[in-house]
Amino acid sequence: MALLQISEPGQSPEPHARRIAIGIDLGTTHSLVAAVRSGSVEVLKDEQGRVLLPSAVRYGEKGAIAIGDDALQASAQDPLNTIISVKRFMGRGRDDAQSLQSPYQLLGDADSGMVQIQTAAGPVSPVEVSAEILKVLRDRARAAFGLTESDELAGAVITVPAYFDDAQRQATKDAARLAGITVLRLINEPTAAALAYGLDSGAEGVYAIYDLGGGTFDISVLRLTKGVFEVVATGGDTLLGGDDFDQRLAERWLTQWDLPGGFEQLSAAEKRRLLRLARQQKESLTDQTSSITVISADWVSDAGQTYRAEIARDQFDRLTDDLVTKTFQVAQRVLHDAKVKSTELKGVVLVGGSTRMPCVRDAAERFFGSPPLASLDPDEVVAIGAASQADLLAGNKPDGDDWLLLDVLPLSLGLETMGGLTERIIPRNTPIPVSQAQEFTTFKDGQTAMAIHVVQGERELVSECRSLASFELRGFPPMVAGAARIQVTFQVDADGLLSVTAEEKSSGVKAAVTVKPSYGLTDGQIADMLKDAFSSAKEDMALRALREAQVDARRLLEATSTALSEDGDLLDHGERAQIDKAIDQLRTTCGGQDLDLLRARTKALSEMSDPFAARRMDRAVQRALAGQSITGVLKNAEH
Repeated sequence: MALLQISEPGQSPEPHARRIAIGIDLGTTHSLVAAVRSGSVEVLKDEQGRVLLPSAVRYGEKGAIAIGDDALQASAQDPLNTIISVKRFMGRGRDDAQSLQSPYQLLGDADSGMVQIQTAAGPVSPVEVSAEILKVLRDRARAAFGLTESDELAGAVITVPAYFDDAQRQATKDAARLAGITVLRLINEPTAAALAYGLDSGAEGVYAIYDLGGGTFDISVLRLTKGVFEVVATGGDTLLGGDDFDQRLAERWLTQWDLPGGFEQLSAAEKRRLLRLARQQKESLTDQTSSITVISADWVSDAGQTYRAEIARDQFDRLTDDLVTKTFQVAQRVLHDAKVKSTELKGVVLVGGSTRMPCVRDAAERFFGSPPLASLDPDEVVAIGAASQADLLAGNKPDGDDWLLLDVLPLSLGLETMGGLTERIIPRNTPIPVSQAQEFTTFKDGQTAMAIHVVQGERELVSECRSLASFELRGFPPMVAGAARIQVTFQVDADGLLSVTAEEKSSGVKAAVTVKPSYGLTDGQIADMLKDAFSSAKEDMALRALREAQVDARRLLEATSTALSEDGDLLDHGERAQIDKAIDQLRTTCGGQDLDLLRARTKALSEMSDPFAARRMDRAVQRALAGQSITGVLKNAEH
């Protein structure tokens, strides 16, 4: 049991014992854990009374590991063995991770594609590093509730950025499993924040959740109605956060100091010291009431040279203005998707430590037209919402507390059809969990197998979307083209993870795949998918129309050729010559880009072959009726 109870001999325990479940915010910069205790959500503290655990792990020789503040303190002296901001590496391959400007020696895993980091303790994956952080949070919760080694937590709800893809979500679940934590559900960070505010204030209406953390940015539009938390639209950038503001400030100083080679020429220790100083200066500026107060400190190179690092808040605001603007460009697209104007929002919730910066808060007020909500600590609000959801999923629903959480898919899911086209099965912003099915058929006579290629994205062409998985449905009976009925079902669970099933209905032959794509995304790929879709919509639709026309033309060519080989004797010499000419013209046009000409020649061949098709039908009927009497045919028709 999660909660030990003491009862008198012969007395039964309380029948409705509360099961202990926790909410975890596994953050880029800091992580924390919360739980419902004595009827309210509480962010749990460590022995020193701290709620924030720095997301830092230091690996030493002989298996020694330091986590949190101890690791962070040693990061400047031992940067290659101290892993920070590991969340940015989750679900990524080595090639993608190389672009993150980290000091680490990165290794590739040939089997899974997951990046690994070389340390004094040997290679470690981002999943393993995250698991160490999760273990500390797990133990903090166990200590807070006085659990012994034999007691178990009911599980945890862990938050992830809304724009984490399948690989990143799966990596998060793998880390929890490695830490000995049962994942009740993954929920998006903005959704968790809305949950916290909704339960806290009983709010209703349409809200925007602006979440700028240490490594990621998310924004979601949610509709809160009578206990239903519905995510209407979501967007974000998995590579935009407080770390980028630190990097921008560090690069400015290097330019001022005229150091040759810039940031990339610094040693790993120099980089870590400089970025740490930049973060400290950024946080000091946030606490300043005056925008012209200059913050200064010294930075010392490995060679012992001292440099003066100075910055005023107004200078910092100008320096990072494009980063702030980038977040509101994403916000504009999300509002457009939600079909909501900023003036229609009842409130804007700020989430993430980076929203403490005055430049972010001022810009949010200008963009949305009203002061944002910040009654809950932006560092804690995500964990609070996750804990509320965890308590509910553990079966601790209070009387009269009836609410429902509806999250959404950030990008459309579909599969490849003939001509390299994308057929969307589940559109983006569909509430999850969800299951949707669609029927497809074969292209050629006698076909007994079909390749299923699952993709994610908004473009019309498969080549412009992200490939998730491929599998084959084999062994169904051979039929004429178009006769097979193959139902493809997409199922997305509450964590946003996808499984796909294909079944040929007449024979019951099935095949399925649980989509666990290889780890790795190019920088900003997910956020760019929507941008590309909007900018290329007209071109995509024109190209899709051409591809569809080409597929129709090739299908007609194949069907006509088959018919000629089987019943060509039904045509006289002149008719056959006309059809052959039309076939040659259409076949020549298929490879071109003239859509109107392609449609015209397809129509010409179809109309020219219609009389031939009618004669073939007559012959088929005569063959079917050969040797039967009229009376027998009528009796068969009656049955």
